[in-house]
Amino acid sequence: MRIIFAFGRSYPTRTFLMLLSLIVAGMVESVSLTTMLPLVSVMLGDNAHSSFGVHIVNALQMVGLQPTIIVLLSIILVGMALSSLLILLANRQVGYTVARVATDLRVDLINATLASRWEHYLRQPGGALANAVATEAYRASTAYEHAANMVALSIQAIAYAVIALIVSWQAALICLLVGLAILIGLRGLVKTSRRAGKSQTGLMRDLLVNLSDTLGSVKPLKAMAREDIADSLLRHQATELNAAMEKEVNSRETLRALQEPLLAILAAAGLYAGLVVWKLPLSSVMVLIFMVVRVLGLMHKAQQRYHRMAAQESAFWALREAVDTASAQAEPKGGSVLPTLNQQIALKNVSFNYGGRTVLDDVSIAFKVGTMTTLVGPSGAGKTTILDLLCALLAPQTGQILVDGIPLTELDRRHWRRLIGYVTQETLLLHDTILANVTLGEPALTAADAERALRQAGAWEFVEKLPDGMNSVVGERGGQLSGGQRQRIVIARALAHRPRLLILDEATSALDPESEYDICTSLKSLTPEITIIAVSHRPRLIEIADEVVQLKDGAMKRVTDEFCKVDGLSGVDSAV
Repeated sequence: MRIIFAFGRSYPTRTFLMLLSLIVAGMVESVSLTTMLPLVSVMLGDNAHSSFGVHIVNALQMVGLQPTIIVLLSIILVGMALSSLLILLANRQVGYTVARVATDLRVDLINATLASRWEHYLRQPGGALANAVATEAYRASTAYEHAANMVALSIQAIAYAVIALIVSWQAALICLLVGLAILIGLRGLVKTSRRAGKSQTGLMRDLLVNLSDTLGSVKPLKAMAREDIADSLLRHQATELNAAMEKEVNSRETLRALQEPLLAILAAAGLYAGLVVWKLPLSSVMVLIFMVVRVLGLMHKAQQRYHRMAAQESAFWALREAVDTASAQAEPKGGSVLPTLNQQIALKNVSFNYGGRTVLDDVSIAFKVGTMTTLVGPSGAGKTTILDLLCALLAPQTGQILVDGIPLTELDRRHWRRLIGYVTQETLLLHDTILANVTLGEPALTAADAERALRQAGAWEFVEKLPDGMNSVVGERGGQLSGGQRQRIVIARALAHRPRLLILDEATSALDPESEYDICTSLKSLTPEITIIAVSHRPRLIEIADEVVQLKDGAMKRVTDEFCKVDGLSGVDSAV
């Protein structure tokens, strides 16, 4: 039941309205059903009225109503209709809340993950986030729906139980206790379902993580005829998930199958005890049996809802844990100074370690605004670390980064990043139009902004020749375009919001020499309006750079023009 309280704290108004509607509906139903005893007495011609039945008749006569069959039936029908209307209102609140819960959980998780520290984000498998957004959010909202329906059924059961106790509290109490004992005896099935639900949550996450990773590398696997390895792994995980789902189904259907015969046995025993043991009037026994069976039926339905809630709620707690963990790893807000980029970006005595390994050791260097600087060095020398530090994705352990003389920590982090355009070697394109891939749906960017960026990236020449121009769909991962064309689209995306600093992380490493030459020429033309800092081993980006900076053994140093341009790249290669 923790999930009801959790949602109650998150959605107090909706939960209050839901509970109020259910409680009033239960009270109305109780009042209307109290007329069943005199109704049955009239229909059976039973003169052995209980004292409770006599009180009901007297109450009706006081308000000018005679206890005829038509009057009593009318009261019951009106009460049931009003009760159903109130339950409808309550269920509408449940439905609205279920939809809101799924949406809010998805948004909370996405926002918390994107706002977390870069180190935390790197530890999260992409498939896990996709699973949480697509599957676990739905299961969590479904758990709330089952919990709310369980509350509704329980309140209705309480209304019937009150009437049964008034008719004959001894007989009703014994029947209810026996029914409660049956419910408790079936709790083992609920526990099995809860365990199966937890297993499903973990197994579904692992399956989708591996599926996402496998689909990302399916081309080389198929090319090497090794897709059967991935198939074997996914098949094994799918089999385990199927076993967990079978356990849940088995426990649920067993619970459902046992409830009907147990209810029938209890009803027969109650009828015998009422007529033979307690010698109650037939009308009272029939009403009592109806009420008790109704109570137990509702309780069993509530238990079924509880059973299904137990199988689903693990998704909610897993989501909440993911959101809380990401929130605890939120990025520092940074300062409040609005950044400028008019002079230089300087690293001053910066050091950075990864797991005890020194990547940067007391590094000091400056990047002049309006120039193009290329960083070179062996793998692991810290080139990408420099870029991450400049973007404030990482923070130096010692030293500081200055932008126009102001520490980066004092700058408004979001405004600083809005001055940056970032391009990696992965040409990650959406299966959408070129326009959508350039603007990414940002409302502030127009088609004119996209055209300008495409021209800057040297992509407009081929884009305007396409049948639909910027509205041409690029295909899955940009498969309708060549490698050079895809890279130009990604560069245009980085230029669309008019950055002052363009960062290139091995952005041309996957291109052929001709495409690399064309793109590098386009990039060089962006200076001095845009400052460019590039990481590359490719000759063209080194040749066109205003400065080349070498990273090695935790240190940085500038490389002379003569040194870096001997045979194109050979001088730098020999140095690193």
